Amino acid sequence: MRLRAERGKLLKKYLTEHLNEYQIRSPEDFASIAIKYIDNEDRKILLAACLSTQNKLLFLNCCHIGTLDMNLTSPREVFKIVIMQNAASILVAHNHVSANCTSSPEDIRVTKRLQQAGEILSVELIDHLIVTSNKFTSLKERGYF
Repeated sequence: MRLRAERGKLLKKYLTEHLNEYQIRSPEDFASIAIKYIDNEDRKILLAACLSTQNKLLFLNCCHIGTLDMNLTSPREVFKIVIMQNAASILVAHNHVSANCTSSPEDIRVTKRLQQAGEILSVELIDHLIVTSNKFTSLKERGYF
C-alpha cells in the first residue's frame, strides 16, 4: 500500500512538472491524465484542467475533495483558478470510488451548472469525465451538454 502511495506521488509530481507538454485533443487524452492523477483515491476528487486556445494544458487543479459518495462542487471554486490562469477552456473529471462510470443525476446537474458558469465567463467547458482506475465516461459524448 505504501509503495502505491509513493508511486502516486511521483506520478503527480511528474505530471505537474510537465504540464505544458500536453495537448488535449480528445476525451481519451484527458482521461489518461485524470486517471493517473486521481486513481486509487478513497473519496471523490474533482480535477480541473485549464487549457490554452491551442488546447495546451496550462494548469491542473484539484478543485474539490468530497466524501466516499458525495461531491458538492461549487462553480466558483472550479472557475477561480481558470480565470487566474487566463484559460480559454476547461475540462473537468472526477472519480467514482465504486469503479462504476455511470453518471448520477448529481453529476449531470453539476455539469450543467459548470457549463452555464462557463458561458457567463466566456470559458468553454469542453467535457466532464467520470473516471475509474481503467475506464472513463464522457458526459459530452453521452449528450448531457
